Amino acid sequence: MQFDLLLKGGRLIDPAAGLDAPRDVAIASGRVAAVDADIPADRATRMVDATGCIVAPGLVDLHSHVYWGGTSLGVDADRLAAKSGTTTFIDAGSAGAGNFLGFRRHVMERSKVRILAYVNISFAGIFGFSQTVSVGECGDLRLCEPREVVAAAREHADVVVGVKVRSGKHAGGTSGIAPVDLALEAADRAGLPLMAHIDEPPPGRSEVLPRLRRGDILTHCFRPFPNAPVFASGAVRPDMRLARERGVIFDLGHGMGSFDFDVARAMLAEGLAPDVISSDVHLYCVDGPAFDILVCMSKLMALGMPLVEVLRAATQGPARAIARPDLGTLVVGTVGDVVVLRQRPGRCTFVDAVGASLVADQRLVSEGIVIGGTWWPNETPDHDETERFEAHAAHTHVEVAARHFGHRHD
Repeated sequence: MQFDLLLKGGRLIDPAAGLDAPRDVAIASGRVAAVDADIPADRATRMVDATGCIVAPGLVDLHSHVYWGGTSLGVDADRLAAKSGTTTFIDAGSAGAGNFLGFRRHVMERSKVRILAYVNISFAGIFGFSQTVSVGECGDLRLCEPREVVAAAREHADVVVGVKVRSGKHAGGTSGIAPVDLALEAADRAGLPLMAHIDEPPPGRSEVLPRLRRGDILTHCFRPFPNAPVFASGAVRPDMRLARERGVIFDLGHGMGSFDFDVARAMLAEGLAPDVISSDVHLYCVDGPAFDILVCMSKLMALGMPLVEVLRAATQGPARAIARPDLGTLVVGTVGDVVVLRQRPGRCTFVDAVGASLVADQRLVSEGIVIGGTWWPNETPDHDETERFEAHAAHTHVEVAARHFGHRHD
């Protein structure tokens, strides 16, 4: 059999397959066609030399915001894909039932990289998010209409993976727990999991967690005080343990304000590592502190999480959370989505969402990705943007967007 692409000489780490060994990976017709210790180079139309690199399933970012141009917080998934090693971006509720079709037609269907999505319980999705404007989409319960969410989920069933709710003082104002209950009704009727965001109370974490079912996702699982998952002493709160035992999925969801190194240390020390590592990348954290999923993974490694488990939480973990066993693994016959990574040594400084620093001696970088069998090299200049991160002042949305996307006349 002739292959379209051969990744040769790498260390294959596929946690879902229980494999960590030198292996070549061959792709044909967009799918994994062979995994073997030595596949002859002349059997492939194109070969990528992965010597000294890690070859792994394409990363699946469970929490991102990529409805760019249609929402104020969206970034361009195609621009981030090769640099971040991400072959599947899952948008976490940027769009609601009222604008999901626009997200699909204008972004998803035009993107080279795969985009799936949670539908926001709010009809308008996340519409008032910037450094100077903050209007929570769940602040007006008239927008939280479960029937519309169920209809959107059924109409777009091929790309919808769940229902998203953002609860808390910033996202819901004085709505309290009501948006969560409405979102749970929608998720139940649609037969989908719920992803629940918690920011500052109300509601408190203790109101939200008991409502979550097996397979629902608690995002921002290492968020800072208030609504942190640990006491001031560092002890893990009992409701977090009960949620883990019940089968609630813990998702990192770094973002602009939702990852605290001290909380992470306490949770990891108690054996409560995240099931999923995601970036929550959006326009206001893509230049730091989150950057992308690879930076988030590197932070967890710096905190002591083993490489294989970090890779599991960015491949098998999110694929399982969205019930897509064809993703997050390189078993023969699965989708030919691959990332080639390098562990780059050298001092690097990471910053969390509250401004604390963590010095590491290495980080993960992407050499490129394979999507559907096509090699897509990372052509981003090789520099460490984490070293130059500074929290920006209160720039207008237009200024922040121009910094990321370019000016109209560029």
